[in-house]
Amino acid sequence: MAGESDIEWTDATWNPVSGCRILSAGCTNCYAMRMAARLQAMDHPSYRGVVRRSGGRPKWTGRIHLNDGVLSAPMKWRKPRRIFVNSMSDLFQDGVARDFIARVWSTMEQCPQHTFQILTKRPGNMRALLADRAFKVLPNVWLGTSVEDAEAARRIAHLRETPAAVRFISFEPLVADVGRINLHDIHWAIVGGESGPGARLMKEEWVDNIRAQCRTQDVAFFFKQWGGTNKKRAGRLYKGQTWDEYPDVRIQTPA
Repeated sequence: MAGESDIEWTDATWNPVSGCRILSAGCTNCYAMRMAARLQAMDHPSYRGVVRRSGGRPKWTGRIHLNDGVLSAPMKWRKPRRIFVNSMSDLFQDGVARDFIARVWSTMEQCPQHTFQILTKRPGNMRALLADRAFKVLPNVWLGTSVEDAEAARRIAHLRETPAAVRFISFEPLVADVGRINLHDIHWAIVGGESGPGARLMKEEWVDNIRAQCRTQDVAFFFKQWGGTNKKRAGRLYKGQTWDEYPDVRIQTPA
C-alpha cells in the first residue's frame, strides 16, 4: 500500500511490509493495529491474518507479509515527496529477510528525488544490518527510532551507531517523561501524544523536557500533536505556536 498521507511530518506513506509484533509500551494502542483490523475485515490480501481480537481489541499476531507488488511505487511519483516507509509496520523487525530490505534499499537509491523516512522500534537490528557495506548510506534516506518513555531511550544509542545521512527520533506516543537523553549525532526530534480510543494523556512538562534538550543540543524540533480521543480538537499548538522544524540537510554528511 502506498499513497498520500495526512501525517504532519511527511507527504506520503509506502508499506512494503505489513503486519508486526507488540514490543513495548508505545505499542499498546497502536493505530496501525486498528487500521490493519479494518483492512483484514475487508479481506485485503496484504493484511490477512496479521491481527486477532483480544479483550475486544485488535492485536498483532506476528504474521507479516512482504509486499513485492508495491516495491516500485515510489518510482511512479515524479514530484519530490517525503515518504514515510512502513507507516503500518517495521522494516527491521525479525522475519523481514535481508534480501527484501536490500530491494527496498534499491528502490530508494533509484529515487533520489524523494526523501525516505524510516522509523523503527528495533534500531539494534537496523544497526547490525546496515553495518554491511552492501547497504550504502543514501543521502535521501533518514533513519529514526521511536522513544515513548525513559526505558525506550536506550534505543537512541543504537540509532547513533547506525550509518545514516540524517538520524531522527519520534517521541510518539509519548507516554512518560524520557528523562535526560543524549542527542549527539541526532538531527531531528518529533514529539506527539497518543490518539484514538483509550489514548493516554501526554503531560506538557514531558514535552518541555524534550524541547529544552533539543535547544541545548542543536536538534530540530517538530511538535506533531497533543493527541487524545479527539486529536483535532486538542490540536498541535505548543507554547501558543506550531513547531515544524526539519533538519538542515544541507549541512549533513553521511556518517
